[in-house]
Amino acid sequence: MSKKKLFFIIFLTAFVSFLSTLFLLGFALAKADVKLDDAARFIGTYKIIKSRYITETDSAKLFDGAISGMVKSLDDPHSLYMEPRMYNELLNQTVGSFGGIGVYMGFKDKKVTVVSVIDGTPAKNAGVMVNDEILAVDDVPITEIEPEEVVFKIRGEVGSSVKLKLKSQDGKKKELIIVRDNIKVKSVQGKMLKDSVAYIRISNFNEHTAEEFGEVYKQMENEGMKKTILDLRQNPGGLVNTCVEVANYLVPKGKIVTVENREGKIEEYDSTLEKVKYPLAVLVDGNSASASEIIAGAIKDTNAGTLVGVKTYGKGSIQVVLPLMHSDAVKLTVAKYFTPNGESIDGVGIEPDVEIKLTPADTEDTQLNKAVEVLKEK
Repeated sequence: MSKKKLFFIIFLTAFVSFLSTLFLLGFALAKADVKLDDAARFIGTYKIIKSRYITETDSAKLFDGAISGMVKSLDDPHSLYMEPRMYNELLNQTVGSFGGIGVYMGFKDKKVTVVSVIDGTPAKNAGVMVNDEILAVDDVPITEIEPEEVVFKIRGEVGSSVKLKLKSQDGKKKELIIVRDNIKVKSVQGKMLKDSVAYIRISNFNEHTAEEFGEVYKQMENEGMKKTILDLRQNPGGLVNTCVEVANYLVPKGKIVTVENREGKIEEYDSTLEKVKYPLAVLVDGNSASASEIIAGAIKDTNAGTLVGVKTYGKGSIQVVLPLMHSDAVKLTVAKYFTPNGESIDGVGIEPDVEIKLTPADTEDTQLNKAVEVLKEK
């Protein structure tokens, strides 16, 4: 075979391979609903940065930034690109133990607010208060950080410190330097009050919450529980499947919550409880969010109990964490949920049956006292 003929065969093979690759790329882009010129802009920008930027660039970091930018463009405070450290911190949080200062945060109206402070933690000892607004972390203003990213900036190695700039409800500002510790979270606590009223508090819904709730519930029954107060105040939520398991102790047989995704596919979670066993009052406030609102909404809609306090937070969306290829992940809002009566509480919240406010000036827990009063009438 002549060199000319061999060269032609090699050229033809390469050209066919190029056309095949181009076709497959075009097919993949079409399936992903990506316009060819948008893909060209993306690749062109990447090549310009790699070839023209004043210093060498790391390709992996460029793609991390591109993924982060895509998620940020959604303008959803609950969706976030999670680099490996953040993803690992989230995994630690959901199993109930993590390194940090001991606060839960809420994200609303472009603000980051402390919704719960865990007793006995560095944050509690340093004077962080519920409803404190976080203005800066380590001198970086919150306006320069994605809301959910604040969580992971506050966490870090046990023994290291973090500097917080806070604004309290009365407008006063304070700066605190807090040393991080290993935060072990027991999410359920209970005690017996007078007249056989059991008080059970759930601080969040992690993977151990249902088991802990079952243990506390049984303990309260052994101690003679005849009425129940469930405290969901300052509960920022957590795992949906866990709150559904807890709801099975409290919500009568039937619908607990309905979840609907973007295609309109509906998934229902039901209770198998034949009958509500004890008169129930549920304490809620403006920091009762997400999974805690699922339980509160189900109890209200099914008349299983009486909600006491103030309107809840109003987070009626569900996020999933989708792992990527480099030990990173995307936390993405994928569905909304609806109460048994078909109500969406996203951005709205749940109104209590009995409204009563609790102010810093109160020397007693007026909301708890009201819940006790409500139960006396049942």
